[in-house]
Amino acid sequence: MIWAPLFAVTLVATVATGPVGDQLGPNTAARRGDALRAALHAATECVVRTIAADPRTQHGDVDAIIGELIVDSMPACAGKMREMIEVYDASFGPGSGEAFFMGPYLDLLPTAAGLRLKAGSHAP
Repeated sequence: MIWAPLFAVTLVATVATGPVGDQLGPNTAARRGDALRAALHAATECVVRTIAADPRTQHGDVDAIIGELIVDSMPACAGKMREMIEVYDASFGPGSGEAFFMGPYLDLLPTAAGLRLKAGSHAP
């Protein structure tokens, strides 16, 4: 007789104190991670495709001018960059997307873009 009320109290306490992600649904974190990966991929691919289409890539060492090529690709990829920042903000809080973009993303973009260009993993 006492087991049913005790079980109910234990269940309510567990649900009330469980992780926020679990309360929102078991796949919330996974969906956010998928959305972030897709946004990162789309932004980086935009840069790689824009660089690959630039005539300067045919006339010399891309590694020497990769920074300039990335800067020149930004107007064409601004929408994808904005989407990536917004998805990052939605996952980690307001302002985190811009901090990520201005820091780790731009720090690693020359290497990532250069490797993709060398591997030919882009569709011009």
